[in-house]
Amino acid sequence: MTGKDTIVLAAGGTGCHLFPAQALAEELNRRGYVIHLMTDERVRDYGKSFPAQQTHVVPSATLSLGKPWLLPGRLFRLFGGYRQARAILQSLQPRAVVGFGGYPSFPPILAAANLKIPSCVHDQNAVMGRANRVLARYADAIASSFPNLQGLPSAAAHKVTVTGNPVRDLVLQSRSAAYPASGRFRLLVFGGSQGAQFFGDFMPRVFAAMTAGERAGIQVTQQVRPENMEAVKAAYGQLNLDCELQPFFMDMPSRIAASHLVICRSGASTIAELGVIGRPAVMVPLPHALDNDQLRNAESFASAGAGWVHPQASLEPQGFAAFLTRLRSQEGVLRKAAAAALGHGKPDAAQRLADLTEQLAGKTRE
Repeated sequence: MTGKDTIVLAAGGTGCHLFPAQALAEELNRRGYVIHLMTDERVRDYGKSFPAQQTHVVPSATLSLGKPWLLPGRLFRLFGGYRQARAILQSLQPRAVVGFGGYPSFPPILAAANLKIPSCVHDQNAVMGRANRVLARYADAIASSFPNLQGLPSAAAHKVTVTGNPVRDLVLQSRSAAYPASGRFRLLVFGGSQGAQFFGDFMPRVFAAMTAGERAGIQVTQQVRPENMEAVKAAYGQLNLDCELQPFFMDMPSRIAASHLVICRSGASTIAELGVIGRPAVMVPLPHALDNDQLRNAESFASAGAGWVHPQASLEPQGFAAFLTRLRSQEGVLRKAAAAALGHGKPDAAQRLADLTEQLAGKTRE
């Protein structure tokens, strides 16, 4: 089915871009639209449950200025992706195209502009991504997850609608989950869809810095990268720590809901899911993220009273162990932060973004 019932979504092939795109796809499917996805090769790892009628892998490339000798080849690859995206859009004749950032969204949004197809770019972070900054001049609308979107070109400010960051139906199943009763202290540690080397190295040292009495009653669920699994498992075994370790949890939203406290990076999807479910978090932003977007995300969440920001460079095991031990004993503080997290979340973000998409498509909701 093409034409009036088709919407094309474009996103980079990792979880941070695909998860909000999937959430919009699920909502648009409920409204009767057929979804096509344009993305890159990484979708094979992260897009297995994406509800698209067809997924189109389109060539793309970053335009980093750090290696200028690579620029001609990357421009040639992007041009090839643009021609392919243009041909696909001409065939599908979609009502609208929505991009979710990352350079794989470049060819489809540029092709949509050339073909006069209404388009929107959605930015998940508190700092606008570099690809979206360029695409802002070509898109008809910009959807923002945060009220104050840093890095937005001033000429495009009139295009902005604050929708929030859409979360998948799997997350909404745990929406506003009741905070767990006291008992075993359930601590969830994860680093985003690809895991985090840092937590695999650091957290065993944190628990080793606690006394046996301080570790007693802690139940740890931790995402551990495959290359770190044996070392982390051995370290926790020596400490007799109650733990469950996996490279990836397919049921991460329910794991978040079951936890008393989350220790995590602060990618946009993580912040959105914590807010919808309502859980306090200790956030360690990725230190080398472009434009410090993870730090700005974490600061927004923490300023709402929903968590605590700990820069990676300043962390040391003994101090962090003492912080966790103290926080664990403050159930009232944790419950208050959980309530603040819910206040920060936007569970209706997918509906808001779908409304904006339909406005672009020329069809308003009844």
